[in-house]
Amino acid sequence: MQVFGNVATQPERKRSKTTQRDYFEFRLAESQRGVDTEPTWYTVRVMKEDKPTLDKGDFVKVTGKLKTDYYLSREGKPTGTLLIIAFEAAKIAKPASVAAEVTR
Repeated sequence: MQVFGNVATQPERKRSKTTQRDYFEFRLAESQRGVDTEPTWYTVRVMKEDKPTLDKGDFVKVTGKLKTDYYLSREGKPTGTLLIIAFEAAKIAKPASVAAEVTR
C-alpha cells in the first residue's frame, strides 16, 4: 500500500524486543485536501537501522504493509492503531512554512 501524508512526530529510534534490531517510528496524518475534514492517522515503522531523513511537517510517500496494532490503553481498555510496516518513507516536499521562507 502507499500513503501520502504529513509527518506528525519526529522519527524516533526503537528496538525490537524479539529480533533486537533497530527501527524508526513516527506518526503520519493522511488527508485529502477539500475532501477529508479529519485526517486518517497511522503509526509508521521504518524497518531500517539508518535514520530516515524526515522531519516533523514533511510531506511524504510511505510504501509498506498495513496492519492493525492492538494494545491496552492506560485506562486498561482495549484499543488499537493503524500500523504501516514501511519498506520506504520518502520526502516529497518540505513543510509549507519552510517552503515559503525559501522562496522569499
